[in-house]
Amino acid sequence: MKNEYHSIEKLHEIITGEKGLLAYFYSDRCAPCVSLRPKVETLVSEDFQDMKMVFVNSEAHPDISAHYGIFANPCILVFFEGHEFRRYSKYISISQLGSDIQRVYSLLFDEQ
Repeated sequence: MKNEYHSIEKLHEIITGEKGLLAYFYSDRCAPCVSLRPKVETLVSEDFQDMKMVFVNSEAHPDISAHYGIFANPCILVFFEGHEFRRYSKYISISQLGSDIQRVYSLLFDEQ
């Protein structure tokens, strides 16, 4: 899968190297994960083009999930300038996610 990360080190490297990043933790056997994913991908690609989106299969890589304190799927971590900004788990509102990201995103990326 595109933008799928399989090691803590590589994920940490991309988090610290990007101005804005959304990490989507999921499991293929999780129905909410499967249904939410295209909505989150659309949100990022349409409204936050300068953010990078990456994926971590929590079931296949429990060490990465544990490292980031992920114990339920789906879980979204939003990072700005290498720091965790927000964490969303289980019941995720796309409109709330977009609204939360927009505030910081506009400060970081609209100043260019």
